Amino acid sequence: MKLELIPKIKHTNANNFFLLAGPCAIESEEMAVQIAEKIVRITDKLEIPFIFKGSFKKANRSRIDSFTGIGDEKALKILRKVSETFDVPTVTDIHEVSDAAMAAEYVDVLQIPAFLVRQTDLVVAAAKTGKVVNLKKGQFMSPESMKHAVTKVTDCNNEQVLITDRGTMFGYQDMIVDFRGIPTMKQYAPVVLDVTHSLQQPNQSAGVTGGRPEMISTIARAGIATGADGIFIETHFDPANAKSDGANMLNLNLLEKLLTDLVAIRKTINHL
Repeated sequence: MKLELIPKIKHTNANNFFLLAGPCAIESEEMAVQIAEKIVRITDKLEIPFIFKGSFKKANRSRIDSFTGIGDEKALKILRKVSETFDVPTVTDIHEVSDAAMAAEYVDVLQIPAFLVRQTDLVVAAAKTGKVVNLKKGQFMSPESMKHAVTKVTDCNNEQVLITDRGTMFGYQDMIVDFRGIPTMKQYAPVVLDVTHSLQQPNQSAGVTGGRPEMISTIARAGIATGADGIFIETHFDPANAKSDGANMLNLNLLEKLLTDLVAIRKTINHL
């Protein structure tokens, strides 16, 4: 996949990693713009290609009373507003076949959630929109098995496909990143490491997902060192009060230091 083919992508320096970042879910226009503005300032400074991430709908919640969104069209219009305001591409996840065509009217990258990456009809629907498709590796899948998910996209005459690793289930309430999977999956498509979801602690007894945000820097550094093409980070200016996945999101105030460190690591790796 040629990153420069994504509309509005900037800083297409092949020597740097790219970034998918933003809040877990779109909560309001004000919050989305506030987060995007700060990430754009940082990524412009560090010359990191940036795609703004925000879920227009959260369909895979543990509890029926969990926050699922502010309304599909309202959230998608906010994603478009972010794209137009800051001249950056956007990514959102889809959960049903009917979501693909709808979301494709507003965003540049369609993301298939890890729990749904084996759903052939959903993957094919995303591929047929002609948008970039980001396939999140299932927590239950081997790196090698992602070859078949990629093939579902490319067989639809869409070569614009990414794989995102978000850890593998280890026991009932923990995720482990097997860094051997990064070079394995790079044989099939560019690979992104989802740092924050890799640190989730799902299936908590309270029905609210836990997390280990203090390990974000450790996992992100290791991802760059082992050759990840991109990094995925969910970030929020007030994670404790975020409406979705606050337990594993990065505080927005910590993002610049982390990305500065990752750029330095990438430069070192490039000179080896």
